[in-house]
Amino acid sequence: MRPIGYYLKQLDNLLEDSMERALDGVTRREWQALNTYATLSERPEQAMSPFDGIEEAVAKLRERGWLDGDALTGEGRQAHTRIAERVNGIRKRTLDGIGDEEYVATVGVLNRMCDNLG
Repeated sequence: MRPIGYYLKQLDNLLEDSMERALDGVTRREWQALNTYATLSERPEQAMSPFDGIEEAVAKLRERGWLDGDALTGEGRQAHTRIAERVNGIRKRTLDGIGDEEYVATVGVLNRMCDNLG
């Protein structure tokens, strides 16, 4: 069995590649902003404030015509729906064959490891 770092890096690479294909030219940060505007009704910019590159991502959404002020345009809502379906497909495929208890246990272990090193 290989060390956990190998599997973490391998999974990270696979997730990155899958997300890049699913996002179809949209960066992960742009997706994060698009999803935040689509799902939060109040102060989405405040919710995204801890993340680097949000201002650029929001500007790009405006350039694409997906965001007008603090609201998604019709085109933005369509893009969100299309991309969200792809992202949800990746999440479902990633968790295929993994039960709820296994998932919770795995996340718990990873969280403790982060706490141990943080």
